[in-house]
Amino acid sequence: MNRARGVALITALLITALAASVASNLSWDNSLDVRRTMVMLYRDQAIQVAVGSEGWVRSILADDLAQTQNDHLGEIWATEIPALPIDSEAVQGQIFGKLEDLQGRFNVNNLIDGNGKMDQAAFEQFERLLIALGLEPRLAGATVDWLDPDQTETIPDGAEDPLYSGFTPAYRTADMPISNITELAAIDGMDRVSFEILLPHVIALPGRTPVNVNTASVQVLQSLGPNIDLGTAEGLLQMRENGGFADYSGVFAPLVAPDLVPWISETSDYFQLKAVVQIDTVRVSLFTVLHRNASNGAVSPILRSLGTI
Repeated sequence: MNRARGVALITALLITALAASVASNLSWDNSLDVRRTMVMLYRDQAIQVAVGSEGWVRSILADDLAQTQNDHLGEIWATEIPALPIDSEAVQGQIFGKLEDLQGRFNVNNLIDGNGKMDQAAFEQFERLLIALGLEPRLAGATVDWLDPDQTETIPDGAEDPLYSGFTPAYRTADMPISNITELAAIDGMDRVSFEILLPHVIALPGRTPVNVNTASVQVLQSLGPNIDLGTAEGLLQMRENGGFADYSGVFAPLVAPDLVPWISETSDYFQLKAVVQIDTVRVSLFTVLHRNASNGAVSPILRSLGTI
């Protein structure tokens, strides 16, 4: 009798322990499911807030075009967006970010003309930019071959499919204008350090675009002409401090390579919004390329990406 009671007690304890273990696992799984659901909801809400900020920025850019004749770094759009609270019944957090003029950079798609051939003036400009940044000028030839539609290597620094197909993993050249500047990371000779140095000074925009000298970096200014050294470029930065150049064409005409004179400007059509939204522990970064139509002031998003440039 006592032995039977002992077995029954042990069995009851085992069942209780098993039930407690099952209940604990179910509670843990439920907590994970709830947290996962909340993170997904916060992420969706953060994306909607970030996309909603585009409307505010579009109004700023449209008003700027209506009020001023040039674009420079002293304008409202060039000011970083301070952290603004997001406070509603559904969500609480903050949003911050900045707007950048993309035409202050060198557009790599300028390297290829409308006939799919290399543009010599743009090629030499890109070489000067690479040299000003302390990078290998041979990257210019490899970039041209990445963009042009043929499989003929640019002499002496080109690289076409026969080279890339031998890599592990193998891949091929774009053979067309690119839409995301990160593609340059795949070009032969472009290591991570070189790419990070180059990235703030280059962009991939549709078609050919001029450089806005009011917003260009020192190195981009140096790339405009063989006679613009570091000292001259720094002097140009000082000249534009108060509202941009008073007469940019007069200043740059004797400095810029003749073939590039039509491709400098004091206005811009392309901007990039970086909006960062923080809700609880969820952080979302939205990058939006905006095109502003110079004729009617309409501003439209043409490219969005989350978490990457």
